[in-house]
Amino acid sequence: MAWSKPRPNIDEDNLAFWEGLKRHEFLLFQCQICGTHYWPKAFCRNHKNKPFFANLEWVPTSGRGTVFVYSVARTAFHPGFADDIPYALALVELDEGPMFGSRIIDCAIEDVHIGMPVEVVFDDHPDEGFTLPLLRPASVQ
Repeated sequence: MAWSKPRPNIDEDNLAFWEGLKRHEFLLFQCQICGTHYWPKAFCRNHKNKPFFANLEWVPTSGRGTVFVYSVARTAFHPGFADDIPYALALVELDEGPMFGSRIIDCAIEDVHIGMPVEVVFDDHPDEGFTLPLLRPASVQ
């Protein structure tokens, strides 16, 4: 089936993140001086940075976090999402620190709650050239 939803905005600054998703790796931008993680790509706010992001790099992370806030979409903002209604969009505080937003799957809407542990799952779309990071309730490890 042809892709009917808006395509992700993949550019030079976030290409490494999207390439990591294709490999089923959830990458965050990390400062190699102090270890702080960032999403999206940003200079470290804890100290002076080297030019051209020289002290930062994309690194694999757990993809796990906790729902900070969520919203239930009951109206499609784009026709491509009409079959997905209702769905939950969550802003998650990742275990590594940054906030990350995506859709929650594999969970009844009424079961989504603030504080819920979640993990990234990889929604592959090879014909379109990308993999989407979605969220589901975290499995016990």
